[in-house]
Amino acid sequence: MTGICLCAILPSIKLLYSLAMKTLLAVAAVSLAICAGCDRRPVQKDIPPEHGTMDQTKMEHSEMTSSPGAADAPYEMQFIDTMIVHHQGAVDAAQLVATRAQHKELKQLAKSIISNQQQEIAEMRGLRTAWFGDRPPAINIDLPGMREAMEQMDIEKLDPLKENAFDLEFIRQMIPHHEGAVTMAKDLLAHDANAELKTVAENIIRSQQSEIEQMREWEKQWSK
Repeated sequence: MTGICLCAILPSIKLLYSLAMKTLLAVAAVSLAICAGCDRRPVQKDIPPEHGTMDQTKMEHSEMTSSPGAADAPYEMQFIDTMIVHHQGAVDAAQLVATRAQHKELKQLAKSIISNQQQEIAEMRGLRTAWFGDRPPAINIDLPGMREAMEQMDIEKLDPLKENAFDLEFIRQMIPHHEGAVTMAKDLLAHDANAELKTVAENIIRSQQSEIEQMREWEKQWSK
């Protein structure tokens, strides 16, 4: 009787086993796809281009050029449009940190950079809309500090690096990038600019100078 029962249910067992294996293989394939996506460069979706600004997020930052006639636009508009692009460069680099960096303190700094600079971008866009409406973009890479900052930002070089090698390269790119923002912000303060925009510039100087000092300390420690 036992032999007859086993023979009767054996096809069902084989079918269940086949279905289970197919399910496991499907789950494994999905898991591999998710893991593969973890190392892909993040896509900047938080700051969509708006009227009056250029979508340069797909361009290598070191290859950016000035907008046509940018130097003839009002200085405040040049500053806003240029600093927005500058900030987006920092955000693009900082977004790599979560999946590339070794040191948790650098990951925390990157979160702060993303949060602070996205907030400043929103503030500058609000001022631009209020003051200049939908006028064409006035990105001027010849503003003091801008060209030097963007030449140092190389996302393609950062992208394949991991752990401490990534951390050091990130710092070595971000320090001169921050220095460029500080130079631009100080230049704005030397102009007869709107008080609201001067407040933005002062915040940029304060936050980025502090971050530069911190990154220099980390570079010394992590280079040993």
